[in-house]
Amino acid sequence: MGAQAGKKKGRADDHRTRVSKLLIRQAFMQLLRRKPMRDISIKELCEAAGINRSTFYAHYTDLGDLLRRIEEEMLAEFEQAMSPLLEESEKSFNPVAISAAIFRCLKDNSDLCTVTLGEYGDKAFLSRLLSIGRERCIATYLKHYPHASPRQIEYFYAFASAGCIGLLRKWLDDGMAVSAEEVARAAEALMLRGIGALEHPADGEPEAEAGGRAPRGKSGALP
Repeated sequence: MGAQAGKKKGRADDHRTRVSKLLIRQAFMQLLRRKPMRDISIKELCEAAGINRSTFYAHYTDLGDLLRRIEEEMLAEFEQAMSPLLEESEKSFNPVAISAAIFRCLKDNSDLCTVTLGEYGDKAFLSRLLSIGRERCIATYLKHYPHASPRQIEYFYAFASAGCIGLLRKWLDDGMAVSAEEVARAAEALMLRGIGALEHPADGEPEAEAGGRAPRGKSGALP
């Protein structure tokens, strides 16, 4: 009985810890949307999270420690999402699968992404995220595109990553209404075909008539 009671208590403590950390994270992200971290007090954060200060200090030393841990968790998830995909053979290399995994990771951390891309976001964290992607993607593309020079690959990554940040911002602004896979397919089409991608309708979208109007009688038709 004593051992069983101890296990139950341990599970209850683990659950309380997870709930407390989630409440702290949610409140912190909401505050960071409105003001820089230097203007946030631990008292304000605890009130917003509905916890006491001792609960906060049981898990974090200060707000900088809290932000660092949240960012480190996302970086670990980001690397985990990319690693198996980038180690695939040339025959099974699938850029859409890689992009979809990345966008799913970003969706799971949409609160942090929104803050990072916002006015008070940690731009150093964004640089670290891009650096991880850069190292892995450049090595992979050099392997799968042996005729391309390192400079070409560098330029391609700079162009593609900047575009993906804009696409991520748009996706977040739209409430992530479409799936990560759909966003990944859009990113691939734009990277592979550039502006020529606009000459082809996206999956499920009606073709436009001359002049750019959608055909009448179909979804999205003009009245």
